[in-house]
Amino acid sequence: MAQKSLRKTLLSLSIAAVIGCSWSGSTFADGDNVEALEARISELEALVHKLLQNQPAPAATVDTAAVEAKAEQAAEAKVTAMLSEHEAAVAESVHKHSYKFGGYIKLDSMYSDYSSGSYSGAGREFYIPATIPVGPESANGESYLDFQAKESRINFRSDHVLDNGSKLGTFIEFDFMLSGQGDERISNSYAPRMRHAFVTYNKWLFGQTWMTFFNVGALPENLDFVGPAESTIFGRQAMIRYTNGNWQVAFENPETTVTPYGGGARIVADDNKVPDTVLRYNLKGDWGSFTAAGMVRQLRYEGPSGGAQIDDSTTSFSLSLSGKFDFGNKDDFRWMASWGDGIGRYIGLNTSNGAVIDENGNLKSIEQIGVFGSYRHLWNDQWRSNFTVGYLNVDNDTSLTGTGATKNVTSYHANVIYSPQPKLDFGLEFLYAEREIESGLDGDMARFIFSAKYAF
Repeated sequence: MAQKSLRKTLLSLSIAAVIGCSWSGSTFADGDNVEALEARISELEALVHKLLQNQPAPAATVDTAAVEAKAEQAAEAKVTAMLSEHEAAVAESVHKHSYKFGGYIKLDSMYSDYSSGSYSGAGREFYIPATIPVGPESANGESYLDFQAKESRINFRSDHVLDNGSKLGTFIEFDFMLSGQGDERISNSYAPRMRHAFVTYNKWLFGQTWMTFFNVGALPENLDFVGPAESTIFGRQAMIRYTNGNWQVAFENPETTVTPYGGGARIVADDNKVPDTVLRYNLKGDWGSFTAAGMVRQLRYEGPSGGAQIDDSTTSFSLSLSGKFDFGNKDDFRWMASWGDGIGRYIGLNTSNGAVIDENGNLKSIEQIGVFGSYRHLWNDQWRSNFTVGYLNVDNDTSLTGTGATKNVTSYHANVIYSPQPKLDFGLEFLYAEREIESGLDGDMARFIFSAKYAF
């Protein structure tokens, strides 16, 4: 480019010189002027030639494409390094802090037939043993069809590794069962209720969750909300729990339910002075799992009953054994056996109370025993069935409780569940339960359930 520019400049100068010389003479016809002009042109040509020969070699042509490619490679390497640094920061953050949202949507369609009377209440939402109407054989029964989505639930979990290496976690969950709001006339709007709300710090748990006395892992896979409710330890409450390896110890919210002397409406006391205390041992292996839990609790009531003022307490001891045995074909057997002298609200959804008031105004604990077994069979990868039997027996002193107290309850469950996709279930279940009271009157309930559920 420089050589071409110089050439143009010199040629311009030469032409200018020629023109200048031509105009300096009087006429082109003059011989002297012509000779002088020719001599001047020859000098200029020689000068141009000399100057061109003395020009330095032109610089190497810059390879623009190569320069751009090199710049792109440098930029790409820098972006890659930044992305790697960002990914490492994200991985470190995920390692230290994680957040999860979950739950499920479930529809239940239930057709219930009661043999000994009519019923409207929470027992229409799920099986509650004590709500089965009893009566003579001549009693007229009633049937009901109910649809609901109340069991649907949502939860939020967070897990954190603190800078000092400690582990901290939180969990909160809601569903819409037993809602005091809503009706079936127009909107079917139901208020959420708190199921779980707790924080964990290393080996400690503070808040509300499943009773430590209750082994959730042994609960059968039934379409009904609880399953064999009469024989299951079941409940959630506030507590302080410490876990160390296979062992757990917990101090939980106390509450006493009492039967008045001679029978009558349940007394729900709130007079306990010490927490319910549970010691639990968990064992797991390739064969399944086993749990043993023991509980000691105070039963206490201060208040009126039958015209008298009661102020008494007694101590209750309970034991629950449960587990799940896995078979080689992926089938399993789940079971629970529980006994308690004053176990009360912990078993059978409080079918029987923990204590009864005697003629002297003292509390006498009520003994109960419950047992269930459930076999789960996988027909193939998409179809499975569960067969469950449960039984509860209450040892009432009828001279204190009267003959209206529940004596025993039995339930039978059979279902088939189809899962066309992971976490998507469609199921049919038949539930039959019967309740007998101390007077000899009894009643039963037969229920057909269709459920559709998707967990997320």
